[in-house]
Amino acid sequence: MIVEHSVTEIVLFCVLVVVALWFDLHAHKADKPVSARNAALWTCVWIALALVFAGYIGYSFGAEQVQLFLTGYLLEKSLSVDNLFVIMAIFGSFSIKDAFQHRVLYYGVLGALVLRLIFVAAGSSLVAMFGPYALAGFGIFVLWTAWKMWQSMRSGHKDEIVDYSEHWAVRYTRRFIPVHNQLHGHDFFVKAPDSAGKLIWKATPLFLCLVVVELSDVMFAFDSVPAIIAVTHDPFLVYTSNVFAILGLRSMYFLLAAGKRYLRHLEKSVIAILAYIGIKMMLDVLGVIHISPLISLAVVMGLLAVGVIASLVPEKAAK
Repeated sequence: MIVEHSVTEIVLFCVLVVVALWFDLHAHKADKPVSARNAALWTCVWIALALVFAGYIGYSFGAEQVQLFLTGYLLEKSLSVDNLFVIMAIFGSFSIKDAFQHRVLYYGVLGALVLRLIFVAAGSSLVAMFGPYALAGFGIFVLWTAWKMWQSMRSGHKDEIVDYSEHWAVRYTRRFIPVHNQLHGHDFFVKAPDSAGKLIWKATPLFLCLVVVELSDVMFAFDSVPAIIAVTHDPFLVYTSNVFAILGLRSMYFLLAAGKRYLRHLEKSVIAILAYIGIKMMLDVLGVIHISPLISLAVVMGLLAVGVIASLVPEKAAK
């Protein structure tokens, strides 16, 4: 069932999103890690905004429409959980400090809003054309990242990258655009000399990290957008439920990151979850088995619970 939505509803939705994003940016202007308390507060804010919008949908269009919106929202939330762990792995791969992660995710969300609109407009045709190949490649990338995290954890130390000259993203990207081989604060671009000594604009590794985060959202959109379209064919409900779920993803990530800092065994759970995500994607692409979102969510929550419980057990008792 598709309901005609007026310009008023579209404008109301856009204003709500823009105002909330402005407050979010204003609240996190400083380059410092996002605390667990702050992340929890903003998680509640984004959920409350989604529920307020759901109330408006229900008031204006009836119970059936609000049920479709909430179903799409909860489905996207559950499917987005996988993306949280992939984003954590991407930040680890680029050795991005906690202080700069909010900036990357903030602009990552802005890009995701545009990319999801393209996906919703294109519908399932985009998935049918590129989905299997994109998901296969990304599944391999996720498995490789899990392996690198496991190696880093076993080595007992995590080196901070100062010179990115040999980083895989820099080596590949510099074939197409000028890339600076060092981070420059929170800047995505910096003026630096080229081989001839002339000052030119170069992308920093932080910008390359942002691009990879955006690509991860595209990969997960291949799964989530068709799933929500199967629930409702109303483009407005598909897009708005997607957007509200994405807006809260960033705060959920910082809750997870805060837990990883304080729970000593949580990183092992994250690695196991990444391996599971990669294997699940490959099995789906090969047509071996399709694991439902509910089962996937249960596995992720179970592995997280194991990591949390193991971290809460005193080390002497564990021995």
